[in-house]
Amino acid sequence: MALDRGKLSNVVVVSAASTVGIVTVASSKKVYVKSILAHAGTATTATGQVYFVPNGGTTNDPNNRIFDVEVVAGATVLLEPSYPLVLDTTGDAIFVGSKTGSLNFLITGDKEA
Repeated sequence: MALDRGKLSNVVVVSAASTVGIVTVASSKKVYVKSILAHAGTATTATGQVYFVPNGGTTNDPNNRIFDVEVVAGATVLLEPSYPLVLDTTGDAIFVGSKTGSLNFLITGDKEA
């Protein structure tokens, strides 16, 4: 199994009260999420969420939320699970959101080539 290593997304800016899909499995090619960076570049503290959404699921299901994090203005938070999150079914996705303030997200990991 060959892997493409590195970032899984470009920096994604999420405005307050928004949720954005950032990584989605295509053609049953597994995706391994190693870390998620969240940066509050604005002058205010921001509250962000990360969702692991199975194919056909939504971010409205509270069981799909895996991180809830508060990021103070100008700070960066590294979310790094002890083992990579594995998305393995076409349509599985990672979504990121912000309740308050604007956040920049970046996801790193590997995906099957």
